[in-house]
Amino acid sequence: MEARMTTSVRNVLILILVLLATGSSENDLDFEFCGTWHHGKEPLTLNFNLSTGCKGISVSANKSSLTINGQITGHCRRSDKIPLKRFQLESEDNKFCLYWEPLLDLLKLEIGGQNLTLCWPVTLHGSCCTDLSLGPNEPEASYGILNGMIKTDIINHKIHTGYNFSANSINCKAICDQWNNGFNQVHGTEAAVSSQAVEKIGHACARSFEVEMKAHFGGNNITSPATKGVSAKTATAVHLPPALKKAAKKTSKVVCTFFKNITVFQEGHKEVQILSEVVGITIENEVIVDLSEPIRIEFHHDAMPKMHSRKCVSWDTRKDPLQVNWLVDGCETKLRGANHTECLCNHLTYFAILVQLQPRPVRHLLALTAITALGCAMSVISCIALIIYLCKKSRRSKEQSTPIHLGLATSLLLLNLLFFLTGVLANIGGESVCTWVGAGLHYTLLSSFTWMGIEVLQTFWLVCIVFRPSPKPYVWNLVGFVLPAVPVIILAAVGDIYGMREVVPSTDLSDPYLMCWMKVTFKALLAHYFINMTILVILVFSGIVMLFLVYREIRTRAEWRKNRVAFLSIWGLSCLYGTTWGLTFLDFGPLADFFLFLSCILNSFQGFLLMLRFCLLDWMKKPTGGSSLRSRISGSTKQHMLHSSLRSSNSGSTKQHMLQDQEKS
Repeated sequence: MEARMTTSVRNVLILILVLLATGSSENDLDFEFCGTWHHGKEPLTLNFNLSTGCKGISVSANKSSLTINGQITGHCRRSDKIPLKRFQLESEDNKFCLYWEPLLDLLKLEIGGQNLTLCWPVTLHGSCCTDLSLGPNEPEASYGILNGMIKTDIINHKIHTGYNFSANSINCKAICDQWNNGFNQVHGTEAAVSSQAVEKIGHACARSFEVEMKAHFGGNNITSPATKGVSAKTATAVHLPPALKKAAKKTSKVVCTFFKNITVFQEGHKEVQILSEVVGITIENEVIVDLSEPIRIEFHHDAMPKMHSRKCVSWDTRKDPLQVNWLVDGCETKLRGANHTECLCNHLTYFAILVQLQPRPVRHLLALTAITALGCAMSVISCIALIIYLCKKSRRSKEQSTPIHLGLATSLLLLNLLFFLTGVLANIGGESVCTWVGAGLHYTLLSSFTWMGIEVLQTFWLVCIVFRPSPKPYVWNLVGFVLPAVPVIILAAVGDIYGMREVVPSTDLSDPYLMCWMKVTFKALLAHYFINMTILVILVFSGIVMLFLVYREIRTRAEWRKNRVAFLSIWGLSCLYGTTWGLTFLDFGPLADFFLFLSCILNSFQGFLLMLRFCLLDWMKKPTGGSSLRSRISGSTKQHMLHSSLRSSNSGSTKQHMLQDQEKS
């Protein structure tokens, strides 16, 4: 009886401590201050000076700078001056928000649509600074903070140069220890009242383990503390290798921290999602890299569909220490099952599992890459030979269709050449080169689509519209070469569209194929769907319509009934006009792999097929080898229709032949 009463009193005291920590202050444990910075048009800067203690924090602003000063953190000591030019704060009024989470010793600033982490999360070692209350405001001014508010409550609608907040110190570590040790499961009515507050605190707490690496250190295993609903078998486990002792020069202590609250690590990465928890492994005042034996981290998480790739990543502080940057460098991913991933990393920092939401991994990437390389190489050679042939032919005759064929061959040559070299250029040149190569690849793709559309229009013109002359060659050149450059120039001016692209294979998620193309950003995806996919849909639809109209034009004639082989030639021509690209829309269902390979083969060999078309047409016109076929279709509508793009001249003789054939039929 006495033991039960002691337990009840202890639980009640814990509840009182939790409720006092989360409900007694006006702003709860966490703190959120937002406002609108009214500034001038000169270059802007962010100034901050943070130190340990618990006196409070001040936020001030003037014509050119936003300043944050505070003695509020438990571990963070930081002072810096950062230009805000890259945030593109073009207007004179920009909203900002300052967030403080004392249980993680985390301070972050949101401004210009980006999140800057001023103090990175750590585990608690004692008291923390919370219960921030508003102190005396700074005076009004022409420039400063407008519409200051705490969470959703507006403090003042006027412009003030700054706001001051005082703070109180509480024993946050005691609250986190009670939660981590399992005392959150309180029975009775009190549990129902305080469960939300306890879960809120528990989610924010981080748990650290300090390991002493003695002289004969043979490695150590650390397991994440079990929480409610999580068994010890599925908890995150870390194995520290003996090589870590040899790499550490200044100290023999390593700290391993498990972060349940992964929100701060997720921000700014909409295309990926963090699984499970984040593990931080650090040695104070030392940078440990290139370990001879890797650190092994085993993550247990919810089962993920196969279409979403998983990869082990580490936080990189070299690019921008104020923002989260995840890298796959230095970590090897081992997939142990649908809900189990092992990471082997050769350095110390924060580690996590990222799930790639978009795009999904590519099936049979190695085989598709080999087919594409072979097809592009053959297409480049074929297009060069075809261009030489068409240039010689243009000197002998003045056929209207020759410049169109020449434009299509040139655009396909450039497209296949850049696509053949994109992997090499991405690995050698990096991001800076990929920006230009990606823009060039996009231009050649749009140019090829445009010339295919011109071929469709020219064929339709010669077969169905016999009373009007087709446009001059220079008009087609302007449309085929100049018009596609317009959207590419606009997208390049917008920025963050072209660059390095990772194509993740389904077999090895940690070894992506690098190429230069459009990035996986919201702006790039929007441009891809509104420009590339729209043009592709129009091209495929117009090719199918052209095929139907040509068939309807010739199906009632006697020559069609005698030799239907000509229809296969028309179908082959229509493939060159873009219908093969329509196979990309069939990448689903049980035949997805079949259509994937068929689309890859036809599109990569498109230059070769274009040359093959001209070889077959020339063979049909020669007396030897094809005399019987030639005699059967001589003077027929099929010959004028199939060869019109090769025989039409400015004199309009082709149209006259077609009219005569119509009268005969």
